Order: sequence, then C-alpha cells, then structure tokens
Amino acid sequence: MTPPPTDPRLHKQLNQAITAHQEGRLARALELYRHVLKSDPKNLNALQNLGILYGQSGRFEEALTQFTKACAVEPHNVSMHYNRGKALQELDRYEQALASYNQALVLNSRYPDAHNNRGVLLNKLRRYEESLASYDRALQLDPGFVAAHINRGSVLTDLHRYHDALACYERALAIDSTMAEAFNNRGLALAALGQITEALAAYDRAIALTPDYAAAHKNRAELLTALQQPEEALASYDRAIALDPTLPYIQGSRLHAQMVMGDWQGFDERVKQISVQIKRGATVAIPFGLMATAIDATLLKQAAERCTADQYPALEPPLWAAPATPHERIRIGYFSADFHNHATAHLMVQMFEQHDAQRFETFAFSFGPAHHDPMQQRLRAAFDHFFDVQDNSDQQIAALAQRQQIDIAIDLKGYTHDSRPAIFAQRPAPIQVSYLGFPGTMGATYIDYLIADPVVVPADHFHLYSEKVVQLPHCYQVNDNQRPIAANTPSRAALGLPETGFVFCCFNNNFKITPDLFTLWMGLLAEVGGSVLWLYQGNPAICHNLRREAEQRGIDPARLIFAPRLALAEHLARHRQADLFLDTFYYNAHTTSSDALWAGLPLLTCIGSTFASRVAASLLQAVGLPELITQSHEEYAARALTLAREPATLAAIKDKLERNRLTQPLFDTPLFTRHIEAAYSAMWQRHQAGLAPEHLTIPA
Repeated sequence: MTPPPTDPRLHKQLNQAITAHQEGRLARALELYRHVLKSDPKNLNALQNLGILYGQSGRFEEALTQFTKACAVEPHNVSMHYNRGKALQELDRYEQALASYNQALVLNSRYPDAHNNRGVLLNKLRRYEESLASYDRALQLDPGFVAAHINRGSVLTDLHRYHDALACYERALAIDSTMAEAFNNRGLALAALGQITEALAAYDRAIALTPDYAAAHKNRAELLTALQQPEEALASYDRAIALDPTLPYIQGSRLHAQMVMGDWQGFDERVKQISVQIKRGATVAIPFGLMATAIDATLLKQAAERCTADQYPALEPPLWAAPATPHERIRIGYFSADFHNHATAHLMVQMFEQHDAQRFETFAFSFGPAHHDPMQQRLRAAFDHFFDVQDNSDQQIAALAQRQQIDIAIDLKGYTHDSRPAIFAQRPAPIQVSYLGFPGTMGATYIDYLIADPVVVPADHFHLYSEKVVQLPHCYQVNDNQRPIAANTPSRAALGLPETGFVFCCFNNNFKITPDLFTLWMGLLAEVGGSVLWLYQGNPAICHNLRREAEQRGIDPARLIFAPRLALAEHLARHRQADLFLDTFYYNAHTTSSDALWAGLPLLTCIGSTFASRVAASLLQAVGLPELITQSHEEYAARALTLAREPATLAAIKDKLERNRLTQPLFDTPLFTRHIEAAYSAMWQRHQAGLAPEHLTIPA
C-alpha cells in the first residue's frame, strides 16, 4: 500500500472523503477524492476508494480507470486486480475481467472471492467445467461461502444436472436459510425436473423472504403459465414488471400470457411498445411469442437476432472444423423434444419411416422426456439410431452428434417450448438446418438453411431470413397420410353444438386469436343467424374472457362453444360436425390446418407477410384449394359470409377437398420425402464442392 500523504492537509481530506463515503454523502466524497488525487495522483487509497465509489454509482468505466491506475501504481496489489476484474465484469468485458481475476489469483491463490467471480465469468463464457472447478476451489477455501454454493448450482442447472444443482442449493440453505436466491434457483431446478408443486413452493418462499425479488416473480409467472393458470401468471408478471421492467424478455412473456387467456386489455399499446423496444435492440421478447401479433417480419428478424446474440451466441472454436469424413450414406440428425405423442411427431413419423435407407442414415437426438407411448415406439423403429439425451447438457449432445459424424443436423424446435439452440451454437455438424417447429428465422449465423416453399417464403422475402432458404416444390409441411380418423362421428348434441345452424370452427391455440380477428368473427355471427363459433378450450379463463368480448360486441355469449382436448383420432372425427374452419390471421393454423383438411373440413385463410401467417395458404395451394386463400381481411370476411350463405358452393368445395385429399401433393408423404431428400442432397453436394450455402429451389 502507498503510505498516507505526508501533507497533513491531504491526509485530513482523505479521511474526510472516507467518512463522507461511509455516510453515503457520495458527491462530497467524490469531490474530496478528486482533490486528493489532483495533488497526489498515485495515492492508492484515493484511487481504490474512488473506484469503489464509481462502481457503487454504476459508473463502471470510470471505476475501471481508477482501478487500472491503481494496478499501475501497485502491480502486486491483489485487491486492485480483483476490483479491476469486477469493473470489467460489469461492463461485460468477460475475457479481460477473467485476466484480472487470474492475475489476482497468481498473487494470492487462496482468495475465495476471486475464485467465485472467476467461476461466474467462466459460466457466462459457457466454459462450464472450468467454472465448476473455480467454485470447487472457492468452497475448498471457504466451505461456508453461500454465494459459491448457489453459483455452482446455477452451472449444474445449465448442464441439466438438476439433482446435483438441488444438492448445492440445499447446502447453501443449510448455511443460511434466509437466502432467497437459493430458493429461487431451487425452484428452477425443481420445475425442470417436473416437480411443479415443489417448484412453486420454492418461488413462494423466495418471495416471502424478499418480496421485491423481481426474478422470482417472473419465474413464478412462467411456471403458472405452463400450468394453464394464466390469470395468476399475469398477476405475477405484473408484479415483476413493477419491480423491474427491464427484466429480459418479460414484456413479451407477459403479452403471451395475456393472449393465452384472451385478455386484451391494453393489447395494442403493449404490442406497439414492444415493437419500439425491439427497434432499440432491447431483449424484450422471445420471437415465438410475437408471431401471433401484427409485428412485421423485419422486427421478428431483429428480435431473433437479439435473442440469439444474448442467449445462444456461436461458440468458438466450433466442434466441427475439418472436412467431413465421406460416408456411404448421408448422415441426417434430427433434434427435438417432441419424439412422442406430439403434433410434430404426428406430422413427421411417416417421412422418417420412408427415408431412403440406401442413401440416408438417420439419427434421432431426443431431449424430451422418455415416453412409452405408441408414437415413440413407432419413432424408435423408424430411425437407424435413437439417442435419449434429455439428461445430457447441450455440450454433451453436441459432442455426441459430432462423434456420430452427423453430416446434416436438423433443428425441429427453433425458439419453441423445450428448444435447445445452444446445441447448434457449437456447430456439431457441417450443415445445420431449421425445419418445421419454428416458423421464422432463427437470426443465427450457425443455422445455414431454412426449409420452406415458394408460398411461405417467396423469393422477395429472402432478405427477412438469416438462413439460406430452401424452397420445396409444393408445401414445406410434411404430413402422415396414415393418420387414423375415428369411424364414429359424435353427434352435435354430444359435442355441445346446436342441432341446426352454421358452425364456424377454429381449433387453433387460443393465443393466436387477436382482437381485430375476433371482431370480424363476431360480425359473421351477427350476419349469419343461428350460427355458432366452435373454439378450442385451452384454459378455463379463455371461455369467460371471450364470451365477455362477444357480449361487448353485441353477440350472445352462448354462441361461443368450447371444445376440450381429445385423443387425435376422435379430435379429427369431430371436425365432421363443423361447416367451415376460420383461420387466424398472424399465426395461422399449421398442424391444425392439416388436421382440418385431412378430416375433410374446408379452411379459409388470409395470407399475410410472415412465415407464420402464410402456412395455411401453402397447405391450401398444395391440396388444390386456392379459392380459400384471401388477400385481405375484408375479402376473408366476405368469402366466409358467402360460404355460410351458399350451401351449394360450400358443398362443392367439400367435394373437391375429398377428391383432392389423396391425389394432390399435400398428403403425398412418399412424394414429400423424395423432395426433402433432394434438398438434403443438394445441400450436401454444395458442401462437398466447397461451396457456401445458397438459396435452393427443389424441382417438382
């Protein structure tokens, strides 16, 4: 340490500055520290304390300047290097911060705080094993270091080692049972393990200990949303936002919860505010939650790019680096959490079964729960190799794929529930593709191709996607033409429908219904006497809220009928009691479109400007019913009214659909499989020729 100033006046000023600092009179302390340093620029006490003051005020660049000067004055001072590392860490300059912590530890290897902070940085850099080693060293030096136990648990959670993470939180709570952060993190691990009641209790305990714990309120809200309790979730979101409106992604999550329950209070203003924040580069929303709004494709791309940069940046060096080893067959790896009784599996299973075994070797990487349902059994039989990797970290899954020498890795999840883009951020395969699960751009440099078609992504939309677009010739969406439809059609009465009257139907997820669309639907009910609107019931709140909205628009709430979840075959059969499926505007029916058309129910759509809003048009084109594609909301309403009033016109369309179902490309699974295999071959040929990915058009 530098000796105190020999000038008694400066010595007095330094003591006065320290006293003012301790008493919270920061402006006075700042003035006095500066005065001391003006006279004695190398005074270590003043440099250190001024740096600390700047840090407490959030002025980290200025704090860094002071600590850097202090390190120059006293290169062997451990605390100066440590404090410099903290300032760099706050500035997100992780590599430089790591170097400062490393220097502090060179000077004093028995410094638990430096080991702990080093672990935090290594976690942010996704160097998880090194991070764990740093925490282990901190805890070896100080077994009662609560923060290190909690931080170690966070790394284990990131590695999907949830039971080990829980043990860390238990150790932290055994030392200090009032640690709200330990309860909050414990809730995250319990939720990942499916122990929902225990997770909710952990969040509640964290909030009881620290009522203004914004992150705990947010986590509680997300859990309640997953539990189909959107009303309670909304209250927790609102509390979290009141405490910290800058929490990453919370504005988009709250909007989605609001849409799930059909609560449109302040809806337009929230969408507008989120749009403004996306333009500013804020981490305001996960892209998936925005797709059911009128937010345009340019903003969706910006949101995806921001999300990728924030949560899933490309890791260097990539796992795959050398030229691929030639194989007798192209190795295709499909990655998903949905290899079980799930909509994605129902669409894809027949394609997996029909892959050309002479040309392609197929691998499934299943990071969803292990199931023993008939669909998963069928999928296990369809693939050449099936890996259950739910309990593996993203790094372990990527390494497994790299060891299997996958040539083309297909992400079937994107940014949807249970997705794991971090696998692809490590580049385990030379070619990486986004397909089916996420209808939009990933905004990631490590996703080379997006599989689409000329309707969902026409050539003049290519600039809205970070990937190169592969246009399949008919429709990008695969279908299984063996899906059974129950032979028995339930009566209208059994379904809660009136015996007579026109049945408008929409079995889309409730969050896809927007106020402008609902107003249009209520106009149709007003025009078509005796008609009803048959909707999917995703949660109890949706019934109350939409019936209230109907009443406000002058429609008898009883004319809204809600359908509960059924097994797929029975669900398809009940479509026969509907007259016309009304599509949603901004996030179309996707699998639900295929359900309706496969069941013989005509579907009316309005083509939009985003991938998600053009899917139904693609399906209708591929099944030979372009007359059901409209170009504006006004045309959509007029066409729906015509079809409801002209039974002969609608009957002719139904007859045409029945003829086309098994003759047009939409449900021709063997034909689709040949086309997607041609796409894979074209990607692989470019790669083998040393060419970069490029937009591809696959011929019919």
